Amino acid sequence: MSQGKVGGGKGGRKGTGGAKGGAAKSPGASAPGGGRGLHVRVKTMRGRPIGSQRWLQRQLNDPYVLRAKAEGYRSRAAFKLIELDDRFHFLSKGKKVVDLGAAPGGWTQIAVERVKAGKSGGGAVVGIDILEWLPITNATCMTLDFMDPKAPDALKAALGGKADVVLSDMAAPTTGHGPTDHIRIMALAETAWMFAEEVLAPGGAFICKVFQGGTEATLLKQLKTRCGSVRHAKPPASRKESAEVYVIGLDFKG
Repeated sequence: MSQGKVGGGKGGRKGTGGAKGGAAKSPGASAPGGGRGLHVRVKTMRGRPIGSQRWLQRQLNDPYVLRAKAEGYRSRAAFKLIELDDRFHFLSKGKKVVDLGAAPGGWTQIAVERVKAGKSGGGAVVGIDILEWLPITNATCMTLDFMDPKAPDALKAALGGKADVVLSDMAAPTTGHGPTDHIRIMALAETAWMFAEEVLAPGGAFICKVFQGGTEATLLKQLKTRCGSVRHAKPPASRKESAEVYVIGLDFKG
């Protein structure tokens, strides 16, 4: 993605995929829940770029990808949100949630489940992404660039009031140049926080992807001023080689 295309890709929220045809299986891979799975070795790599080969090989042997497919989640990133919420407990029945950069919908699915959206006494979930994505039952799914000036008001109207949680797993396309990539993702994080300040209810939570090296001083200072607790975390489902971490701001002071 580039500036103005902030929602797509989700920095790891790629489709779960699956092994078809020219793939051979051999023992080796282990699953998140324990036990050993099958290692998939792709036979038909001729003509594919090296990067594509590595990505496909990784996808076919990623236990979180396999688990997401088995459990009906749209991406392995669903487990990142599960792990973050199990640790920090910001999603619960009745809460209103905004998911920024939502496609393909893994985080939105988890939010719907945990706030019991669509059920009596349940909450509400609104997701937005610049990429086209399929609707999710009991969620409002918007296809719109979050950086579009119309987006904040559209989200507020869909939410129908203050939010209890603002989630942002937005990511810009990586360039391979560390400082540039850091600047891009921090620009998204800062924009997400500006929106969160407007829409969060007192006691609310802000969960946002940043890069290792932490949140830049200015944003971190703002979070500490406006939130009762600020933490950094890298959930187990986040690939070890990925530079992503998450900043968690809890107990928004309003």
